[in-house]
Amino acid sequence: MFYQVDMDTRKVQRLGPSTLAMTLPAAWAREQEVEKGDEVTVRESSKGTLTVTPESARGEESEATVHVEKFDVDAVERAIIGQYVLGRRIIHVTAEDTLGSGHINAVYNAETQLMGLGVIEETPDRITIRCSVDPEDFTLDNLLKRLESTGRTMRGEAIKALAHGNDDLARRAQNRERQANKIFVLLLRLIFTAYQNPSLARAVGLRDGFPLIAYRSVAKSLELTADNAEDIADIVCEAEEGTLDVDQATMRRIREFNDQVDELSQLGVEAVVERDYDTTLEARSLFDEIKDREGDILSDLPEMENDELLMVRDVLVALQHTAEYAMRNVEIASNLALNEQSDYTTIV
Repeated sequence: MFYQVDMDTRKVQRLGPSTLAMTLPAAWAREQEVEKGDEVTVRESSKGTLTVTPESARGEESEATVHVEKFDVDAVERAIIGQYVLGRRIIHVTAEDTLGSGHINAVYNAETQLMGLGVIEETPDRITIRCSVDPEDFTLDNLLKRLESTGRTMRGEAIKALAHGNDDLARRAQNRERQANKIFVLLLRLIFTAYQNPSLARAVGLRDGFPLIAYRSVAKSLELTADNAEDIADIVCEAEEGTLDVDQATMRRIREFNDQVDELSQLGVEAVVERDYDTTLEARSLFDEIKDREGDILSDLPEMENDELLMVRDVLVALQHTAEYAMRNVEIASNLALNEQSDYTTIV
């Protein structure tokens, strides 16, 4: 919940030889039900700001109710996922009469897609699900690394499946997409939760809430790269004999292109979590080497059937898009790095 209050100034008073004090806004205290003797959490950010959080905000079990009469079956599933992302701890799914089988299936389908979610109570007209995820169990940096690694593994399996005509390996890559999506949605939940309650920023591994919007963009780019890897796996499953009708030299160039895209993807996330401007320069240099690779490989292809040509092009486009998503992350990493004290910038 967000509150818009007028900006005001408050005079700092001295209470003792080493103690300074400032009063809390009365309207804020009433809204938050803060009274004399209550405890509040005060956190200092790296930018010199203080965040005051009431005890009630830290212990609250946020709940939401989804009324199925207002939604179709698919929308019920989306509503549950939305409430999960918004940080709800308890989600009730209710019907005025009896929950239909479609609505019940929607609840359990959502449960399989979300990390830490489980049904805790079920009656004919209500299902209650609870999220057991604790923000302190994860850091955003580690989840970004896991999401990048999952997408890279999917891509490697898909390209290897393409080279060897291995449908089983392609299906393994396809199945990993669900795990990538779980990590992505969990990232969104933690980002929204930390935004709503700034005191949780440190719990998810940040000194303050400043990078949260940046992390949201990085997570989305990584989720899209996992989708690109799934697209390559789909091509393997659709191709005749599970491979492309290209010579070994061309396949070797495609695999080398993928290896460089992997390196670029890793560098992008490393630069974000380390706030390292030198790593962004290394990533830019690598992208300059491969930014025209898609066109170079396509232009060197011999004559082939249109269907085969389109499949080769789709694989290369997926790799090129992955490289471009990685560069989006590099741009974000540059901004984060330049906001830190370093040899490149002096922050006053």
